[in-house]
Amino acid sequence: MLQRENALFQSKQQVSEFQFRWLRNSLNTRVAFAKGPRLASKRRSSMLGFLVFWLWSGVLVAQDTTGQLQVEVFGVDSTGERYYVPGAKVVATPVLGSPDTKKTSPASSESLADASGKAVFSLPYGCYQVAATSEGLKGQGDKICVTTSGTAVNLAIEMKLDVVVNETINVTATPEGLDTTESSASGTVDSSTLEHAPNVNERFESLLPLLPGVVRGPDGLINMKGARATQNGALVNSANVTDPVMGMSAINLPIDVVSSVQVLSNPYDSEYGKFAGAISTVVTKASELEKFHGNLQNFVPRPKERDGHLMGIGGFTPRLTVSTPVIKGRVGVTQSLEYRYVRSELNQTGLPPLERDTRLESFDSFTRVDFKINDRHTAAVNLSFYPQKLDYLGLNTFTPQPSTPNLHQRGYMAASEDIYTFNSGALLESRLSVKTFDADVKANSVGLFQKGIETTEGGFFNRQDRNTLRFEASENYHFAPMQARGQHLIKAGFNFARNSYDGNQIFDPVEVLGVSTRLVERIAFAAPSPLNVDQNESAFFIQDKWTVWPRLTLDLGLRLDRDSVAETNNLAPRLGFAYLLTNDSKTVLRGGMGLFYDRVNLNVPTFLDLPARTETRFAPSGLVTETWAYQHRLTGRIQNPRSLGWSLQLDREITSALFLRLGYQQRSTTRNFLLNPDRTVEGDFLTLSNSGRDRYREFEATARYRLGEKTHLTASYVRSSAVGDLNDFGSFYGNVAQAVIRPNERSLLAFNAPNRFLFWADVQGPFKLTIAPVLDIHSGFPYSVVNEQLDFVGPRNKAGRFARFTTLDLEVLRQIGLPFTKHKGRIGVRTFNLFNSFNPVDIQNNQASSRFGTFFNSKDFQIRGKFVIDF
Repeated sequence: MLQRENALFQSKQQVSEFQFRWLRNSLNTRVAFAKGPRLASKRRSSMLGFLVFWLWSGVLVAQDTTGQLQVEVFGVDSTGERYYVPGAKVVATPVLGSPDTKKTSPASSESLADASGKAVFSLPYGCYQVAATSEGLKGQGDKICVTTSGTAVNLAIEMKLDVVVNETINVTATPEGLDTTESSASGTVDSSTLEHAPNVNERFESLLPLLPGVVRGPDGLINMKGARATQNGALVNSANVTDPVMGMSAINLPIDVVSSVQVLSNPYDSEYGKFAGAISTVVTKASELEKFHGNLQNFVPRPKERDGHLMGIGGFTPRLTVSTPVIKGRVGVTQSLEYRYVRSELNQTGLPPLERDTRLESFDSFTRVDFKINDRHTAAVNLSFYPQKLDYLGLNTFTPQPSTPNLHQRGYMAASEDIYTFNSGALLESRLSVKTFDADVKANSVGLFQKGIETTEGGFFNRQDRNTLRFEASENYHFAPMQARGQHLIKAGFNFARNSYDGNQIFDPVEVLGVSTRLVERIAFAAPSPLNVDQNESAFFIQDKWTVWPRLTLDLGLRLDRDSVAETNNLAPRLGFAYLLTNDSKTVLRGGMGLFYDRVNLNVPTFLDLPARTETRFAPSGLVTETWAYQHRLTGRIQNPRSLGWSLQLDREITSALFLRLGYQQRSTTRNFLLNPDRTVEGDFLTLSNSGRDRYREFEATARYRLGEKTHLTASYVRSSAVGDLNDFGSFYGNVAQAVIRPNERSLLAFNAPNRFLFWADVQGPFKLTIAPVLDIHSGFPYSVVNEQLDFVGPRNKAGRFARFTTLDLEVLRQIGLPFTKHKGRIGVRTFNLFNSFNPVDIQNNQASSRFGTFFNSKDFQIRGKFVIDF
């Protein structure tokens, strides 16, 4: 190879001896470094089990006395997406000893980045150090040598927040300037919040309710922007992590590896699909390429206390995370391990002291390997394991431990991403992922499952065995910026996924007991049959972010989805806009409208194979009064649920420290999977149809006040309405199946909370203290009333509401120096429900009970310590 390069240079007769030596030494360095991350236009292989990358880079040949240097300056937002930094000042400074330093002045050359973030220089051949600065941002590029081949040399510089970090305080803030080009409404939980906010479960999902419009419903599930948990999407590093069967997020990540979490409601970027409500996108932290870093925490067990006595371990959740370069500047590895054993007590339930705990045991492992092949080419491989056991699931005042099920889950996910930036400024993203998720639902005891007025007895009636596999591949291409009546940033992509589900479900008989435990109804089920379904999903999209003129940006998108279950081509157009209302660029009006198609969860096409039910009613004398032998029926073909959403939002930066947002959004969802018992002259049917409808409306007012880069105070008020059909299919055939199915009604959804006020802050105080309070106040959730036969009395979810929910959580953390070492640590305390407010989640809603209308099961005040060792 060196001979070929030498012959080329001699034939040109324009290359100095210095240039030849420089190229030879550079080439020898490349050969010594793993046979060349920078060899000409060839990809190299990087495999973890099954994933292969082919990676390219280029070598330029000199031929003239001057050359061209093109510098692209960009930032990376909280979702991992690049954005341009127009107007940045770019300076190219000759490096001493560069070949032309004797012929030219050593003075630096300056240029400003254009609207696409590019600055172009015409420079004498030689080596240069390039730096870029903008308001509050700075970036430093690697040394680069300009050749004289007539071909431009390209350099990409990432701009980062210009923050001074002293020896005692680590600042991990990210820039939060007013985004003047994004059309979609979104909320972000950043790394500082993930680290400092009080978090009882220490899961990133637990912090999503810090965002306006995101609430934890009465069943404990997260509801984003008025949608059921099964209607939302979940991405980790752009890979789908939902359970293909149930449709909910099915991955556990140690919180230390999460960089940010963003919730997108009605995203007008057509890259996002396969959801009807909102979508959460998780970005994990990149591995350290320059220095070793790690932390250890929660290594001290938490005792379990009952009635003033210590009774074993209440919790033990050690977590270790390390990130280190393997080849400095080139390859880095992150490894995080977390074991969790937690016993959570239910208070004010009347359950026996030793039988009022749920139990969680899990082990989560996350491995990430990052490759920096060159300034324009990066790659990463992720591997996650997340087995867990949830015992006594659904424990509450009226369902004791013996009558609850256990949910045991296991699985792994392997994913890769490859990002390559071309000389033109175009960018190619390639991703592969394989995910397994297996789940078992087992009973905690044997015996006939009996639902009484005051309590439930016997073993849980439903047993499940589910095995799922998901393979996904995607290619996204970002075109170089184009000029045609403004600037166009166009991207297009393709996605393919293969899902499979094998399993079975067994249903045992159920009895409903009335007053004096007399039998009022018996539900029997047919024999089980194997469940098996496969699904292919494909999607194409194209998106154009069109800057019509500096004050107006349009998002024009089109997405085509198809899956092998619905067998329908679903075309989803999107239109968004962002308009600068004022000349000072501090007031933005944004909004748009879009059509969104949801996925078909794999439990839906198995409905006809699930065991049929027979319901028998009994009179007080014990005689049979009615019998309904339901056959499973599907009306029409299966279709993808779809939603039509639109939003309008006004953002105003009143001062550099004060930000105000006012917004309204609305979403109407149709074709939801609806389950209804139909009794007709032709027979009795349990009917599944696509006739379900939801509607969500939300008004939001948010204010944020910042004191420098270390402190912020955020307050928001949300007025919302969530209504829809209540017999959602997933509510009855989910992880915890429901035995009793009554006729559908359209009413308030169970997580409807019309008024909500939220305040939270991240305050860097004196004495190295970090103080993070969270105040959450919202309307109580609606409930229904039933009689002894468990038939609804009056309209559903309109009998009243739970008491207003109010809680104040607080975390205080102080940085300390560890004795006998140079390492730092953090020590602090976390409190939950500081004022011990009464926030019940259970109500006796049976009219036949002497405790009718009484609320139960409120979380009491909790206090926990926190100790983190950083190394």
